[in-house]
Amino acid sequence: MGINKEQAVIELTQALIQQQSYSGNEKGVSEVLVKFFEDNGFSSTHVDRYGNTIGCIKGSKPGPKILFDGHMDTVPVTNAAEWEFPPFAAEIHDGKIYGRGTSDMKGAIAAMAVAAVAYNEETQGDFAGEIYVAGVVHEECFEGVAAREISAFVKPDYVIIGEASQGNVKIGQRGRGEIKLEVFGKPAHSANPEKGINAVYKISKIIDAIRTLEPTSHPTLGKGILELTDIKSGPYPGASVVPEYCMATYDRRLLVGETKDSVLQPLQELLDRMMAEDPELKAKVSYAVGEEVCFTGETIQGERFFPGWLYDREEAWVQSVLGELNAKGLTPEVTQYNFCTNGSHYAGEAGIKTLGLGPSRENLAHTVNEHIEIEQLNLAVTSYDGVMKALLK
Repeated sequence: MGINKEQAVIELTQALIQQQSYSGNEKGVSEVLVKFFEDNGFSSTHVDRYGNTIGCIKGSKPGPKILFDGHMDTVPVTNAAEWEFPPFAAEIHDGKIYGRGTSDMKGAIAAMAVAAVAYNEETQGDFAGEIYVAGVVHEECFEGVAAREISAFVKPDYVIIGEASQGNVKIGQRGRGEIKLEVFGKPAHSANPEKGINAVYKISKIIDAIRTLEPTSHPTLGKGILELTDIKSGPYPGASVVPEYCMATYDRRLLVGETKDSVLQPLQELLDRMMAEDPELKAKVSYAVGEEVCFTGETIQGERFFPGWLYDREEAWVQSVLGELNAKGLTPEVTQYNFCTNGSHYAGEAGIKTLGLGPSRENLAHTVNEHIEIEQLNLAVTSYDGVMKALLK
């Protein structure tokens, strides 16, 4: 007797939600996935040095490799008392499963895994190619960094990102860069400020100047936004001391074709001009570097630059997927994600054919009372079946 898709996707989603998995604490989710893979006919499982958890089903004939990508980590619950239902109980109410990570994105991982099992059973393994389902770590910290390890292991021909899309097909996204603007002043007692160089005063002029820069733009993806997100001075607290250091962080939304150098160039040119005009000004601009510890004990590190990407909807492989979805009675819109995903690595860095297709609404991610409709889970299972029929030929 084959898998009951409707029941299995609910049960697996609940099991994943019941494992709290803030970034770096994904071990419980990994173990649930490994057990599901081993119990349901996957050819092999692999947990890499970061904790990325990959199940593989091989068809009877050689063919393309499809990788279904979903991150196992979630953002934290800041106050469980604000939730109508407990955030890690995975309770069902009015056709919805409630809990942290339901929409972002454990429901999608469950739908991917169940769809892979069902496809293997329905074809009796007689298909050309290989299906991979990957639970990814640390995506909330580094979009695409842990994914590099996965693509090196799998070497996929196609990647399906399961981030929420309400069953619509996403063929691109803006990327994201985290830029550090640092200014170095000179300390002095605040009773004698003229003896120092106040880094906050200096950086404020640069911040005003940055706001006059014209953002880059793209006809489909929009503007390359550059927005100030925080500012810190040092020493802090500054007890009677003129601050000798100040750092501002900017969030930069990246368009296709933008590189690390091209993004920093206008900022560096601005700093060079301002430093030439003001001999006391010492400033630098760079990308932030993040470092986190994985549940395996390994340290994961990455520069915070995650490229944008975009495919043409008329490409044959995209049209093949749309054709299979239409044949199932589905009429997805073809659009782009408004946020950053692991596609930054697969498509933006590695040039692997990638599209987004997932259950639920984008605006439920990271919210109090996060939930996913069971109807959306079933839609995702059906959609992923269509993707496999389209691409495993």
